[in-house]
Amino acid sequence: MQRKGCGPVARRALRRTVQNSAMRAPPRLQSLVDEGLIDTVVRQLMSGKEAMVYVVRCGDETRCAKIYKEATQRSFRQAVDYTENRKVKNSRQARAMAKGTKFGRQAQEAAWQSAEVDALYRLAGAGVRVPQPFNFHDGVLLMELVVDADGDAAPRLNDVVFSRADALAHHATLVAEVVRMLCAGVIHGDLSEFNILLAADGPVIIDLPQAVDAAGNNHAQRMLLRDVNNLRDFFGKFAPALLATDFGEEIWSLYVAGVLSNDYPLTGRFARTAGAVDLGGVLREIDDARAEDAARRLRIATAS
Repeated sequence: MQRKGCGPVARRALRRTVQNSAMRAPPRLQSLVDEGLIDTVVRQLMSGKEAMVYVVRCGDETRCAKIYKEATQRSFRQAVDYTENRKVKNSRQARAMAKGTKFGRQAQEAAWQSAEVDALYRLAGAGVRVPQPFNFHDGVLLMELVVDADGDAAPRLNDVVFSRADALAHHATLVAEVVRMLCAGVIHGDLSEFNILLAADGPVIIDLPQAVDAAGNNHAQRMLLRDVNNLRDFFGKFAPALLATDFGEEIWSLYVAGVLSNDYPLTGRFARTAGAVDLGGVLREIDDARAEDAARRLRIATAS
C-alpha cells in the first residue's frame, strides 16, 4: 500500500515552519549541505539513544535526516541475534568484526546502519508503510518526513489515545503491514508503539536497523511473535477483545507452510499442538521480556 502525499494544507504548514525557523547545520550534516543534498537545516526533531533526527529542506521538499550515533547500549547477544547471517563486504571485515577490533567495530556499526537503509528501500518497494528513503551519505539517512493532518511531524503511537474503533482499525492495518513485510522477507524485530508514527492517513513503521531476514535468521519466529504481540498488547488497552487474539502464531504458521500472502484472510486464532517444553527457549523469552521492559522504561523516561 502506497501512502498519499501530504495535502495542500499540510504543505503550506510545512513551508511556514521552514520560513519561520532555521538553524546552523550540525557538523554531521555539513557534508550533505556541501554535496547539495540538503539546502537548509530547519530544526532538531528528536534525539534518541541510537540516532538524532533533523527536519531539513531539500529544494521544494521538507524531509528528515537521521544521524546515527555510536551504538554503545546494545548488548552483544542482542547484536548477534539481529545480525545473524547478515552479509559483510569481505572476509577481512568479517574477521575484524569477529575479533572486535576497532576496524571491526566500525564495520559492524556501518553494517548496522546500512541494514536499515536496505530494509527501507526493500519495504518501500514492496508497498509497506515506511518512510520513503532518498539517500544515505556519510552515516546520515535522508528520508521522507512523516506528517499529520496539520502538516506537523507525526506523533508516535504511544503519545496518542485511541477510541475502540480506531484501535481496531489501526491494529488491523499494522498486522497487514507485518504480513506484507514478511512476504517481502523482512521482520522488523523491535516493533512497538514507540517506533510507529501516526500519519494523516494511518500508521507508518519506522526504525529498522535491527530488521532481520525472515528466512536466514534462527530467531525470526521469536521476533515476529514479539512484534505482533506488542501490537496486540498496546491496542488491547483500547480494544480489550484484541487481547484474546493470536495473529502472530497464525501468521508464522502460514508463512512456514508457504501459503501466506498479502491478501490471505487472517482470523486471529491458532490451535496449538501439545509437545515437549523448550526450557531454554522459555528462559530466553524471559530474558528478552526483561530487556524489552528496561528499554521501554528508558524510552518513556527519554520522551518525558
